Amino acid sequence: MDGDNIISILSERPRLLDDSLGKRYTLKQYPIEAQLLSKLDPDTKLIVLDFIEHGPEALELIKNIRNKGGFDQVPIIVLEGEHLHHSSIQAFEMGCDDIIDKGVNEAEIALRCEKLIFNKIASDQLQAQVKQATELAFIAMSDTSDLGINIQFLLEVHQCSNLDELGMRLLQAVNAYGLKASVQLRSEMGTKNMEASGMERELESKLMWELKDDGRYIDFGKRSVMNYEQVSVLVKDMPVDDEKKYGALKDNLFSLLQGADARLKALENVQQVEDQQQMVRSLSIKMQNMMEDIDDGYQSVMKSIADVVENMSDGINEVIMNLALHEEQERALEKVMEYGLQTTNAIFSKGLQLDEDFQNVIKELGVFLSNDKVKFTAEQRKKLLKIINES
Repeated sequence: MDGDNIISILSERPRLLDDSLGKRYTLKQYPIEAQLLSKLDPDTKLIVLDFIEHGPEALELIKNIRNKGGFDQVPIIVLEGEHLHHSSIQAFEMGCDDIIDKGVNEAEIALRCEKLIFNKIASDQLQAQVKQATELAFIAMSDTSDLGINIQFLLEVHQCSNLDELGMRLLQAVNAYGLKASVQLRSEMGTKNMEASGMERELESKLMWELKDDGRYIDFGKRSVMNYEQVSVLVKDMPVDDEKKYGALKDNLFSLLQGADARLKALENVQQVEDQQQMVRSLSIKMQNMMEDIDDGYQSVMKSIADVVENMSDGINEVIMNLALHEEQERALEKVMEYGLQTTNAIFSKGLQLDEDFQNVIKELGVFLSNDKVKFTAEQRKKLLKIINES
């Protein structure tokens, strides 16, 4: 006997269907209408109305059962229905599932009762499956929609070139979930606080800053602060009454924070590279200027040396003429002077060649350093290294 499969019977015959159905079902029999209506069990799978000659009005009772909460789909069978022949259509319209004449034997009544019970159980199972399938479909649609929001954000976030764009993209993604929020982005470039309007709310910014190291989720009422390393979001209207949706939103928003944090770190790296390039460029330009100054000084020194040597030669020639030296002495002194001039000229020529090479290095560096971004091709980098090494 299945205790969950109950047959509620209204009858003045206390053992009605007991022999045929009592071993397989729980039979609850009520002698009067008032007891039936007041004590109907929620697990009832079938209601049997046994109308004898002086029984209650069938149509009115069927109507009352159907109006009772929770029993609008429970099958109803009417027995002894001679007086319903003239109104059987009305009985079916009110919700009666079967009308059995009193001349039908109890075995057939039992079979027709079980058929309705099986149909009821199958119908309940089908409805449960349909409901479950509908819920799963809605969940799948919701998950697909959420996944679409996150994928779209991850695709767009890589196009952000500054904190303002990144903050607005994150707020737009949160808003796509139907939520209002403020965000905080913390980086070496500064701290950016903003809400959907693009402005900052000082109190909310202070709250996110104070809670940034207090864990991933901090909940207070309908508000939640979510943190991931350098990014925080304050959601102002979380659906706290829907636990399932509440948990799903937290997971989805956290993935948004991870994506925003990754882009924030990328922007930091880009800024660091740009700063380093600017420093290299500034240092290189300064070195170029210093090299040009050295070159100018070098040329000036070489010219001064040449002038000194020429002046010395002219002076010695004048002195020789007044010394009254004999020919051999003059020739020896002229050889010394000639050696000094040749040696000086050779050194001077070598200095001019070095200066020319130095000028070429400065010229090549000037070409490379004219690019503000200091961004060389592989071939240019090799050429620059060759010039530096050879110099």
